[in-house]
Amino acid sequence: MPEDTDRTLKEVKKEFGKHIAFLVEGVTKLGLLKYRGADRYIENLRHMFVAMAKDVRIILIKFADRINNLQTLSALPKDKQKRIALESLEIYAPIANRLGMGKIRGQLEDLSFPYVYPTEYKWLMAKINPRLKEKEKFINLFINFIKKEFEKHDIKLLAIHGRAKHLYSLYRKLLKYDRDLSKIYDLMAVRLIVEDVARCYEALGIIHELCKPLKGRIKDYISQPKPNGYQSLHTTVFSPSQFSQDKVHGEIVEIQIRTPRMHKEAAFGIAAHWQYKEGVAFNKESRDQRLMWMKNLIELQNEIKDENQLLETLKINVFQNYIFIFTPLGDVIELPEDATPVDFAYQIHTELGNKCCGVKINNHISHLHTTLKSGDVVEIFTDEHRKGPDENWLKFVKTNAAQYHIRKYINKKRKKLLNFIPFSS
Repeated sequence: MPEDTDRTLKEVKKEFGKHIAFLVEGVTKLGLLKYRGADRYIENLRHMFVAMAKDVRIILIKFADRINNLQTLSALPKDKQKRIALESLEIYAPIANRLGMGKIRGQLEDLSFPYVYPTEYKWLMAKINPRLKEKEKFINLFINFIKKEFEKHDIKLLAIHGRAKHLYSLYRKLLKYDRDLSKIYDLMAVRLIVEDVARCYEALGIIHELCKPLKGRIKDYISQPKPNGYQSLHTTVFSPSQFSQDKVHGEIVEIQIRTPRMHKEAAFGIAAHWQYKEGVAFNKESRDQRLMWMKNLIELQNEIKDENQLLETLKINVFQNYIFIFTPLGDVIELPEDATPVDFAYQIHTELGNKCCGVKINNHISHLHTTLKSGDVVEIFTDEHRKGPDENWLKFVKTNAAQYHIRKYINKKRKKLLNFIPFSS
């Protein structure tokens, strides 16, 4: 980067052309402000999302630059180590996740983890290493068993391997289970790569013939992809007892089944199949959907002038964990954790939100303030005679879109009311 050398942007443009100079300038601007926590980072975030909207390659280059920084972090002073690692963990990793870049997100988190939470990192390593060694022996035996069985069924496995869970992801999951490692079923998963979608489902059927599945742990992200583009079949099963210390039930193991294309996109997200034309970083419509959240966010930034409100918007839209809710027709709607049916309605269409009067969740009548969970099927009922949203909805809605449209209606209603109040002489 120019700030690290004696070269100027003018020289970069002359040597490599205007497109490369534009990208270098974009990446350089993202590194100008020192990180002091998300609450004091608003202006840099504005620049970041505007730069990404112009050309998403800017953030991709920044990811590569940041991973390189993290790999050499040990040479820097301790205060700088923590600042760079914290920024990577709190800002860059969530953005990588929103772009469907699982491998990049995992690298950013795992390289940052020991510098941001050194005590927790040491505890986890001491706790997990012995378990991983045990699990590796089992996984190798299980993989050999699966290979032989698939040969019998004449299904070609392009690849099969064990995958250890990312350390930081494991740490966060452990916090939900009071640090009880025995409750983590995907400490190490088995991943199967097969030729096409039909073979994915065939492979799932064979796995369930060989191993008893855990109830409620089968997830079909092929027919219903995550909004960030992720596709795969997931199942959690009890292995045959001969591979386990538990001779009654067998070992619990998570299995992921996908095609080569799905595998590549799970790792690299929007960068998996690249085509660049006229400043737009998409190669088909599905890729465009991965940036819709960012385009919507930029529009909201233009409407929201209050920095505190903007910070809350960014926290909800970028840095919060997301759930996936289904419409009755099977479309997937992405919402922040703890979202409600009213948030769901506004995510689909403003008028659906304004006129919603009831909801069915998984075929059961529920309240509009109910907290939704991933996988819920939500059906909204509307009242065509309803003029607008209820002011009380502001007490429980979570998304900025819902809050914005409810406040907009309330302000419009109050303004209209004031116009009708006669002035006394």
